[in-house]
Amino acid sequence: MDRIEIKGTKVSPEVLLDPSSGVAEISGESYPENSVSFYAPLMEWLEGMIESKKPIEFSFKLDYFNTSSSKCIIDIVNKLDKYHGEGGKASVKWYYDEEDEDMLEAGEDFSVDVSLPFEMITHD
Repeated sequence: MDRIEIKGTKVSPEVLLDPSSGVAEISGESYPENSVSFYAPLMEWLEGMIESKKPIEFSFKLDYFNTSSSKCIIDIVNKLDKYHGEGGKASVKWYYDEEDEDMLEAGEDFSVDVSLPFEMITHD
């Protein structure tokens, strides 16, 4: 499984997926024209990590995301939660600006229905 790095643009987030450390990070803004297509390689990478039974720490450092990106984020969180429920080591870190109530609420909404470790972290 390869390391994946995607440079962020005005409409798509920066992505780092490192199989050797199990660290996955999405940061910036996410409103690509086709979110499902953009997030497809991330989902494939995640499935490969789960099949390999590797630990995964997924960090979201988003400033903004649209509805279609939200669906993709939910899919990632649910896949991680299922893996955790089956004994896999998985966790989520949700970073948000302490003044951004919308991003705080979004993280809280994503964390409500999951049992995996879900940490809310403020940043400036």
